[in-house]
Amino acid sequence: MKTLVQVLLPIYDEQGRAFPREAYGDLRRRRTERFGGLTAYSRAPAEGWWQPEPGRPARRDDVVIFEVLADELERDWWQALKGGLEARFRQDEILVRAQAVDVL
Repeated sequence: MKTLVQVLLPIYDEQGRAFPREAYGDLRRRRTERFGGLTAYSRAPAEGWWQPEPGRPARRDDVVIFEVLADELERDWWQALKGGLEARFRQDEILVRAQAVDVL
């Protein structure tokens, strides 16, 4: 059993300006070195919708998804990475999700 870990990152900041490509390049390079590969869903950005508070209108984000296949889930390591990404991308929260997978 392996663990598929996905990181959803915003494409634009709160003012609608695109983050520089370099912001993603370092993440791509380091995860590839650590896990032996990475998949980036970046050609057509995914749409993320979230509601900041009940009763307030939903907001839309364009996101790119990075995923790696890990031998095991190192929860503390991923939580530290998440905190660093939240600071780098100036986000209240970055979604990092993990699921167990059988590789066929």
